[in-house]
Amino acid sequence: MPLRFFTAGESHGKGIVSFLEGIPANLGIDINFINKELERRQRGYGRGGRMKIEKDEVEILSGIRFGKTIGSPIALLIKNRDWENWKEKMAIEDIPLQDFPSFTRPRPGHADLVGGIKYNQRDLRNILERSSARETAGRVAAGAICKLFLKELGITVGSYVVSIGKLKPPIEEEDLLKRFEKAENSEVRFPDPSLDEKFKEVIDEAKEKGESLGGVFEVFAIGVPPGLGSHIQWDKRIDGRIAQAIMSIQAIKGVEIGMGFGCASLYGSEVHDEIGWERGKGYFRYSNNLGGTEGGMTNGMPIVVRAVMKPIPTLTKPLRSVDIETKEEVRAGKERSDVTAVPAASVVGEAMLAIIITDAILEKLGGDFMEEVKERYESYIRHIMNF
Repeated sequence: MPLRFFTAGESHGKGIVSFLEGIPANLGIDINFINKELERRQRGYGRGGRMKIEKDEVEILSGIRFGKTIGSPIALLIKNRDWENWKEKMAIEDIPLQDFPSFTRPRPGHADLVGGIKYNQRDLRNILERSSARETAGRVAAGAICKLFLKELGITVGSYVVSIGKLKPPIEEEDLLKRFEKAENSEVRFPDPSLDEKFKEVIDEAKEKGESLGGVFEVFAIGVPPGLGSHIQWDKRIDGRIAQAIMSIQAIKGVEIGMGFGCASLYGSEVHDEIGWERGKGYFRYSNNLGGTEGGMTNGMPIVVRAVMKPIPTLTKPLRSVDIETKEEVRAGKERSDVTAVPAASVVGEAMLAIIITDAILEKLGGDFMEEVKERYESYIRHIMNF
């Protein structure tokens, strides 16, 4: 069964709901692990006041019994603690509020205006509530379950920050897992915690100016076998599926796999990963310039994806805009926001990559329960080694 994944909920509504269908039965589920992943998404120097209110915890509504999946759809709820302060403002019932003004000053770079036009909403809050990155809590919860699935097959997903604003120090550590481990001890998720203060200075400077900052992060997956995805149709190509998933994260404006745009200025001999073979090891590559994909399929090397996050649209010194009711020039509206959320976005990137790889494995192997999936996976690994 193909994996299906949806989220629902508004930023200041009752909560965020995540729906995941297609996870095989008998997968052990650790609720503490899911909550830890949600907590990782909330970390990062430069986050705003919302993170001081919310302490995300998952409530499992369906699909799991006695600590294991049962094959039916999994529904997850992350309640919004701030709902208590928004019950009337976000009421489901028809209760007109006289003292709560509509949001009519769209922010450049946000979904406010185009969403209002598309859905014919004169109060742009009806757009910004859903387009908010608060929605990514649902992605991280679903991604945590997929990570537990991948762990059973020996596949690890991680991430780290490459740059924030103009600060892009060289990353000395070459091992991806060690980069990840070091990033987990950094306030900005950079693989060298000793540089945290430099990053914090850049973030503080932007905050003083009323600005926001974007940056770059990398997501990786280690232990992925060759042959996931396919070259036979455009929508089955694994690199395209990964790029779409990462690009779907709020504020992401660019995605690269492997060397990405760096390939453009090099000779073919400097780009393509030469092939080797050893008894007991099978096929391998001498490099990983292509980031673990070739011809729309995984090639057995680590998948390495780089993403560019633009600065957050909400500024404490807002840009010029137009009030959609009066059509007069105004300063854009303001919402509680972060100075930067690049560290958090990297965690969301892990979730999306885990979801795509899980989907590709289930597409390749099938299987309704974990014992069946593992048996088929081991058989496929033997096929790879004997090819």
